[in-house]
Amino acid sequence: MKQDSNIELMPKKLGFWHIWALGVGAVIGDGIFLLMGQGIATAGPSAIFAYLIAGLSQFCLMIALAEMAVGMPNAGAMSVWVERFMGKWWGFLAGFTFAIGWVIAGGSVGIALGTITQWFFPQLTGAWWPTVFGVFFISLFALLNIVGTEIAARTQLYLVLILTLVMVAFALIGIKDVNLEHFSPMFPHGVSGFWAAIPLGTYAYLGAVTLTTAGGECRNPRDLPRALIWSSITFLLLYTFAQIVLQGIIPWNQFTMESSPFTEAAGQVFGWAGALFMNVAAWIAAATCILMGTLYAASRIFFVQAREGFLPAFFGYLHPRTKTPVYGILFIWACSVGLVLLGHFNPDFLYVELSMQLVLAWMVSWTLALIAAILYRKKAKEEVSALPWKQPLYPLFPILGFIGIGIVFFGNFIGSPMTIVRGMIWMGILYVLFKKFNKADRYKHPYESSDAQTNVK
Repeated sequence: MKQDSNIELMPKKLGFWHIWALGVGAVIGDGIFLLMGQGIATAGPSAIFAYLIAGLSQFCLMIALAEMAVGMPNAGAMSVWVERFMGKWWGFLAGFTFAIGWVIAGGSVGIALGTITQWFFPQLTGAWWPTVFGVFFISLFALLNIVGTEIAARTQLYLVLILTLVMVAFALIGIKDVNLEHFSPMFPHGVSGFWAAIPLGTYAYLGAVTLTTAGGECRNPRDLPRALIWSSITFLLLYTFAQIVLQGIIPWNQFTMESSPFTEAAGQVFGWAGALFMNVAAWIAAATCILMGTLYAASRIFFVQAREGFLPAFFGYLHPRTKTPVYGILFIWACSVGLVLLGHFNPDFLYVELSMQLVLAWMVSWTLALIAAILYRKKAKEEVSALPWKQPLYPLFPILGFIGIGIVFFGNFIGSPMTIVRGMIWMGILYVLFKKFNKADRYKHPYESSDAQTNVK
């Protein structure tokens, strides 16, 4: 399916605040509100610094990629950038691994959303209720995405504003109950415990890079780097401050994954009403991940790859009225529902094996995108010099991004080599399918010069 331009097909309706909300809301909800308990139990009070390092790593990654997001604004994001400088297969792999990671996240976060929802209905004690709630809200958010990008983005904005206010209120009011003795010893499990918590912190911040896929629907390209930076600053300050207060209220050795540590702390300080509001925040965090992470970002990447002939053509269909990739959204909805059902019967497979594959997939996508960012500087110097925004202190942020990826890779996979083997197997199968079904005749990006085309031969 050839098109003169796939950039203009999607209306540009997203402003700065919509994109900011996408970045803040895409930070994975269960990583902050549930898995943070595991991070604190692993590292003790030093988990504050472990999560801060993980968040700063995401911050560096986002600044390193912001240049390409401004120069090549496209819904395909890393898929398009990597293809331009490294070739079609690598571009397809960069985009597909990022999208498939979000599809997996839709299942795990969907279960978390259903579990949190059940907290509000203690009379519903059946084991199926979290699954029912998870499927219901995934379906609702899919409908919002189909109805229109602006409606979904506005919903995301309102939810993220509420989330931000709740977390700020928790930190400001709860600071009076902080006990400084809870921060000692800082490293109860030594340096090894501290390093082990960094990958958990990275999982908590994994989704932030999602907003680079908003370039094709951004009204003003300059809003993209501004939103990248300010969303990073927002969630770094928000969650770091909140975690300091959290650990000051509850001793580190009392944290578990049985419930949200923020809910426990809010319950101790404010009683039942505090626990209620904190669960509302946890629900919003999970909801925004699915709303604009899984359903928005993945469908946009699939859309662009279908338009280029890399995926079946139905992924590239836009609804004539809403201008949304409706079939891609429905496919991702079906996958997310299937993963929620899988998680009901086999939660370990979803939360352990598939979640590890999610992290591996995003490590591959980020690495390829960072390489493309460096090649962009080297091979498109005139284009970069004309950009309205350029990353400061180059090449500092790409280097720090690679270091962050290395730390996460080491922490996640050094003890589980079979996870890497299984990841290489499915990526190998993906390569075979790509070579067999990829269409040579494809749409040419309007910003791709003949020199750029030569670079990817």
